[in-house]
Amino acid sequence: MFTFYDHDARGSRRSFLRVGCAALGSVGLGMSELSSLFARAETVPGVLTGKSVIFLFLHGGPSQVETFDPKMDRPEGVRSATGEVATAIPGITFGSTFPNLAARADKMIVVRSFVPGDADHNLKPLVGRDSFGTNPGAIFARVAGSNHTRTGLPTNVLLFPRAVDPSTRPGTTSFGRFDATGALSSAYAPFDPSQGEGVEGLKLRLPRERLDDRRHLQELLGSVARDLDAAPATEGVERLRAQAFRLLEGGMAEAFDLGHEDPRLVARYDTAPLVTPDAINKIWKNYDNYVDNAKSLGKLLLLARRLCERGCGFVTVTTNFVWDMHADVNNAPMVEGMSYMAPPLDHALAAFIDDLHARGLQDRILLVACGEMGRTPRINAKGGRDHWGNLGPLLLVGGGHQPGQVIGRSTKDAAGPQTEPVTGRHLLGTILNTLFDVGRLRLVPSIPREFAQIMAGYEGVPGLG
Repeated sequence: MFTFYDHDARGSRRSFLRVGCAALGSVGLGMSELSSLFARAETVPGVLTGKSVIFLFLHGGPSQVETFDPKMDRPEGVRSATGEVATAIPGITFGSTFPNLAARADKMIVVRSFVPGDADHNLKPLVGRDSFGTNPGAIFARVAGSNHTRTGLPTNVLLFPRAVDPSTRPGTTSFGRFDATGALSSAYAPFDPSQGEGVEGLKLRLPRERLDDRRHLQELLGSVARDLDAAPATEGVERLRAQAFRLLEGGMAEAFDLGHEDPRLVARYDTAPLVTPDAINKIWKNYDNYVDNAKSLGKLLLLARRLCERGCGFVTVTTNFVWDMHADVNNAPMVEGMSYMAPPLDHALAAFIDDLHARGLQDRILLVACGEMGRTPRINAKGGRDHWGNLGPLLLVGGGHQPGQVIGRSTKDAAGPQTEPVTGRHLLGTILNTLFDVGRLRLVPSIPREFAQIMAGYEGVPGLG
């Protein structure tokens, strides 16, 4: 089923025209006509860099100390509760629960002066004040088109655990909308395969504003019928039908299907065996979230890589609310909580880094990993760390940036940056400059004023290059 969608002001979707498979078989859409339907992006030539971004949102706020800035020379209660491990960069250590990432530190960039901005549970720096309440993927879709012109793949995708494992819980949205589009039309919201019919019923979302009007669409379909009439009876039908289905399907279902990957690679990504449900203490109310994180994280990153490789420009990846380690009725204390959370992240990111380099994609795909905040410099009386907005962990992989860097320094107690702060504004600038030639982007017609301001004033992470 080929479906055109109308998006109302509330963001809901109403189908206003459907062209079924039978119609395609009898009409046989031509390649040029379908191409014009897939994308009418108002781009300036050269505005797209051809790169993609994967934003791994570590929901709940991971600790800066137990991840990539362990402070082992500080007193107990301040230093990493999980110890440290030497990395591939001389003199740099990570928290001890990240041995695989430590061995690959020369292939990543760690920022130790990142300031999330506040200590609230929300979706900054992914969706927040700096991005005018918009997921950056919506900006990409607004410029590049909602669907890739060659593969038909959605250019902006949101992956919750259910995208790879239907037994997991629904994605957490109580602290903000991952699919927010701000001043942009809801037509540019990310495609979420965990919703509705999911990948099996994947439909091309062609918003009405991408078409001149319904009359244009009727004229287009009429011209297709005329093309068919002018074609040799058998050859024309088969050729045009083959073109239609290649473009309509365009590998979309295949892109979302991990069954097309080498099973050995899927196994290398798989994080489910690392933290089994029986190993997790069920007294914590977030027990199910810990389980879902372990079951899905690795495969989510593999799926994200597949999508970017096939033309998706921005993929948001998140597991459910699991990094909130207060040591309260909901959440485990630091040491126990890290035993649930660190192994999947360490394993999945290491597999992703290896895969990226094996495929030669380290310059084409940028992965960003961070949460909405960090954790208090001092462990609380119950063994947890509370909310902290003045410092948080930030990890970057790929994107063509020089790897093996540690950018910035924190204060001795990991309470804030000692060097120039890196903010959400810097991070968004890095993302925009990865996806676009920002100078040309400002010339794209009809870009809202807010985004023109972003493009004019946002620089990348200092020292990233």
